[in-house]
Amino acid sequence: MSNSQETVALAQLYREGQRYWSSENGQAHWRAERACLGPVCERLHGGHSLELGMAPALSDMSPIQHGMRWAPTRELTNTSSTLVCPLDAIPLPDECLHLVIVHHLLEVIADPHRLLREAARITADDGCLIVLGWMPLGLSGLSRLTPGRRQRLPWRGQWRTPAKLSDWLAIVDFRVEQVDYCGFHLPGSLPGNATLETLGRRHNMPFGDSYVIQARRRTRLAQIQRPRLRLQGSLGGGALGHAIRIGSSAPEPTRRTTEVER
Repeated sequence: MSNSQETVALAQLYREGQRYWSSENGQAHWRAERACLGPVCERLHGGHSLELGMAPALSDMSPIQHGMRWAPTRELTNTSSTLVCPLDAIPLPDECLHLVIVHHLLEVIADPHRLLREAARITADDGCLIVLGWMPLGLSGLSRLTPGRRQRLPWRGQWRTPAKLSDWLAIVDFRVEQVDYCGFHLPGSLPGNATLETLGRRHNMPFGDSYVIQARRRTRLAQIQRPRLRLQGSLGGGALGHAIRIGSSAPEPTRRTTEVER
């Protein structure tokens, strides 16, 4: 598939994701996930963060100074701090972000390994990589057995357990610090029952619709100085393979020149 075709396909997926997350079902799950993620984000500090996903911002409660979003095309940007780039070639320096969130993308994109590798690459040694995914054992996971549901979001794609993601993270030299579950509800209802959510999260039962994985880079024997990230302005280039930050002009940051390994 050509770069242009990949961009079109990703843009279509992004629009479909936006429709889902603006629906009643999507909003209910978003609120549950944001409440679960809040205590984690409130403890983090640093200069920059990046959210990779199709939903509204989840980490706006974080004290991290500069939060960025991602979009596949310029037309789909909605903030002044948006990276427009392919998911497998994020044009940022290694280990430059204190928080990276991958939100329900690993289930639906063509090459989830490369996205996870990129997310790990740009996460700082003292930063946190957070992966949110759909839990196969939750009620939404079981409802995927309904004929026709797997053709649309959020039931489309391949849902993986936290144990599987833990194996993937180990390959990119990250260790899982904690797994939280959220989105607890009764059959036929939406997340939002405070009692069920409180009980489910208190006992961390793996039956919620979503899980939140917190991971950090494994301790290194030698400290390596991280490159400084400067994002005062736009990142040059509008074609696939370039990133655009919507805003005033500024020099283009360092970009990778080697292809990410499959």
